[in-house]
Amino acid sequence: MTTNAYDLIVAILSAIGLYDMILGFFQDIGAEYVLRIIIVLVVIAVVVVFVLLTVMFLSWLERKMFAVVQARYGPMVTGPRGLFQPIADGVKLLGKEDTIPAGADRWIFTLAPYIVFVSVLLVFIPLPFGKSLIVSDLKVGLLYIIAISAITPISILLAGWASNNKYSLIGAIRAVAQDISYTIPLAITAIAVVVFVGSLSMLDIVNAQSGYWFGIIPKWFIFLQPLGFILFLIACIAEMGRIPFDFQESEQELVAGFFTEYSGMKFAMFFLAEYAHLFAVSGIIVTIFLGGWNGPVIPLIPIELTSLVYFIIKTYAVILFTMWLRDTVPRVRIDQLLNLGWKIMIPLALLNLLVAAFVVTAGVI
Repeated sequence: MTTNAYDLIVAILSAIGLYDMILGFFQDIGAEYVLRIIIVLVVIAVVVVFVLLTVMFLSWLERKMFAVVQARYGPMVTGPRGLFQPIADGVKLLGKEDTIPAGADRWIFTLAPYIVFVSVLLVFIPLPFGKSLIVSDLKVGLLYIIAISAITPISILLAGWASNNKYSLIGAIRAVAQDISYTIPLAITAIAVVVFVGSLSMLDIVNAQSGYWFGIIPKWFIFLQPLGFILFLIACIAEMGRIPFDFQESEQELVAGFFTEYSGMKFAMFFLAEYAHLFAVSGIIVTIFLGGWNGPVIPLIPIELTSLVYFIIKTYAVILFTMWLRDTVPRVRIDQLLNLGWKIMIPLALLNLLVAAFVVTAGVI
């Protein structure tokens, strides 16, 4: 049975009778490791292409969501119902002048947007898209995701500081304060799930949610940890910096926040990272609390396909909720944001963890 994307590619090549022939060729020239590298590169390429296509679609989808809420059309000109608008945006950004402020630190200013995008891509490595559809099942997958997510605010701080712009720097400092405030309850809430599962592996977390209670209620952690789910969802939205927590780029106060001085493809990297982060975080929420790829088994359809469909449906449900929230909820004040994180969410997260530990220790679950 395949366990990750690498093994799945090997299984597909074996099924069509190509793997043994290709492997034999590389063994004959004494470079079997080259085949392994090629397969890994293919997996990486598939993930990158998937992320880029997802970002393009999400940018179109969010504009359409804005249009529905605000009773207007949204993109309609470029392609059927404006579906080619993301392509037009990409062409426009490629044609824009790539400027660097005179007083900026050129190297850090240039490097920061790429660090942001790469750090978001790294989150996809332990994220299980379906049965056997995972780049690598890291035994500390959940801890890895939380650690990698902490790189993004550091990159934003570098971008804000290197821009030599006071509005950019304020937005960057806000991003760091916001991240510190909400990473703590996010991690504590995730630990409560780990207490039930006994593992940090994302695959183990998904497998622990398979089956049903009383034959009808899915064994998803949202039912065991409703408070934990709410806290984790709020913390994730704050981590993404989306309304009502978009203080790192609040236009009414900071022009455009940390990326005020960015243009062209450097700005595009921040844009890509934002939507890639949205999909990744929504996938993490689905994996931890909504059963991951688990769903009703459909006869005659491969489980790899059905599991991917279930994961995508659940992930887009979370994405649509965050988009709806952005369209309807006003921004809170920065002091309200920090008070919510430190004075309310952290104590509730600790209480949730205590209850989870008591339940497991008492043998209730």
